[in-house]
Amino acid sequence: MALRKQPTILLTGVNGQVGFELARSLQGLGRVVAADRNMLDLSDLDAVRRIVMDVKPQLIVNPAAHTAVDNAESEPDAAMRLNAHAPAVLAEAAKQLGAGLVHYSTDYVFDGTKDGAYVETDATNPQNVYGASKLAGEQAIEASGCAHLILRTSWVYGTRGKNFLLTMLRLGGQRDELSVVADQIGSPTWSNTIAALTANVLAQLTAASDGAEWWKRHSGVYHLTANGATSWHGFAEAIFEASDLPRKPAVKAIPASAYPTPAKRPGNSQLSNDKLAQVFGLRAPEWREALRLCMAAR
Repeated sequence: MALRKQPTILLTGVNGQVGFELARSLQGLGRVVAADRNMLDLSDLDAVRRIVMDVKPQLIVNPAAHTAVDNAESEPDAAMRLNAHAPAVLAEAAKQLGAGLVHYSTDYVFDGTKDGAYVETDATNPQNVYGASKLAGEQAIEASGCAHLILRTSWVYGTRGKNFLLTMLRLGGQRDELSVVADQIGSPTWSNTIAALTANVLAQLTAASDGAEWWKRHSGVYHLTANGATSWHGFAEAIFEASDLPRKPAVKAIPASAYPTPAKRPGNSQLSNDKLAQVFGLRAPEWREALRLCMAAR
């Protein structure tokens, strides 16, 4: 399945945090067909199949997802449709077209009880509907037999959409003190980092002399997060340290039990990036450095 020098790349979810960054980072790697929800509504599975067949991409990049973790508990069908059924359709279409599929997943496929960073071969055990739906999407892609990269990331933030960074900056401008969970650990990952590393991986694909052989060697699951780890409390403190707020709030550390949510979160969301480094020679920046760059880009 050799890619042409200028392949057609179908990109979903271009208005999301990661999709917005990918729309820029993928330029130069091919003809990017950037699909927002008006063009490609992933909840309409028949339309998804039809549009993919019309576009006939050599590569599908799918950051679109149902990411409202707590809402997923009360709307499991919607979460499964976007996070499992739609990726299954994309994978089936990719297999039929001989295309490759890049799909994004999450640390929430794990239960968070491991001591240390999770590797790709660790047993999955999602603890909420969102995690279960994302795992089902992974499994559907793998079962399809299409050429694929599944990139698991965590704690994604950026300068647009809804995320922890923007929430903290908004609340920090309104309150003198904030209470933030301190016993959940993970790697805050800038959406720009995800897009940049994805583009680097795909540049290696386009440079390969035999695309089909490249996919045979590289298809699979990879972890892709910022390096290092912190708690939500530590992340909040770092955000305010890097911010230009005229008056910065005090950040009080609390246990997750003091901030109950509909969806259970993993206590440990650390993902090892060693496989990404070994296979592609890529390492993400340390999370504090990426945060500094993100804040400077606002």
